[in-house]
Amino acid sequence: MRTALLRLFLLVSVLVVAAITWGALEGHRRFTAPGPLAEPATVVIPKGAGLETIARRLHGAGVIPDIYSFQVGTRIRAATMRAGEYAFPARISPEAAMRQMAEGRTVVHKLTIPEGLTVKQVAALVYSADFLAGEVGKMPAEGWLLPETWHLSRDDDRAELMGRMEKSMRQALEQAWAARAQNLPIKTPNEALILASVVERETALKAERPKVAAVFLNRLRLGMRLQSDPTVIYGLSDGLGVLERPLSRADLEKPHRWNTYAMDGLPATPIANPGKASLDAVLHPAETDALYFVADGTGGHAFARTLDEHNRNVAQWRKIEQARKGK
Repeated sequence: MRTALLRLFLLVSVLVVAAITWGALEGHRRFTAPGPLAEPATVVIPKGAGLETIARRLHGAGVIPDIYSFQVGTRIRAATMRAGEYAFPARISPEAAMRQMAEGRTVVHKLTIPEGLTVKQVAALVYSADFLAGEVGKMPAEGWLLPETWHLSRDDDRAELMGRMEKSMRQALEQAWAARAQNLPIKTPNEALILASVVERETALKAERPKVAAVFLNRLRLGMRLQSDPTVIYGLSDGLGVLERPLSRADLEKPHRWNTYAMDGLPATPIANPGKASLDAVLHPAETDALYFVADGTGGHAFARTLDEHNRNVAQWRKIEQARKGK
């Protein structure tokens, strides 16, 4: 009787060990083998999610074949997975998915802030980025946001992003000011930022900016008014920097803090957020005695040293405008 019971016990033990071993091997196979995902998928893991919640999300998205083997495999490897948005390729194994989340290899979103936008326009772009979270909060001062392409993750904070832009501009301006040319008619970094914003709005051609900057600097030296259309537009557009109509003579004569037709010197504040190229142009202008410029019909400008020469350039530009309207 005892011998029979012993034999039965040994048989059951062997079966149990075999079942455990088979289960472990099968679980390991399911954890390391290619998964069931038929095509790439994106899964968002919320902050504070535990292992079970993560496993259920992955299983619901079809990334892993089952919840149990993923939980066991993750616990054995003592992996700590991070919240975020993850793009998983087709047939990714549960182990590779775990490793991707443990390393925090989240989806990277790009947000490009072009040069020459106003703070209000930048804030509108930031709000339109639906992968960001939170409010912009207090608006930075005009001109103090550095235009760049920002690499971001889902749920990055909008106010924090605006703060990063402002910090980057302050650093860029500090570096540019420290390396400035000598004998410029601007005395502070803030004045350099103001003039750079005007240059930014006057021309989109990087190669032309040092010459445009030189014209304005030459005018400042001689006590001439800058007479820049974008400064007038800024004051009339409540800081948006765009008008839906051409400027009129009355617009040019209307005094406000930015109208450089009606005031001496620089406008009261920047009129946009300039890029590094415009900062460099103001602080390292071209060598020229030009005092005027006007559009030349090619996307650039015709420069002139005298008013007579400038008037001829203006007349030529008006002919081009009339020809275009006639088409």
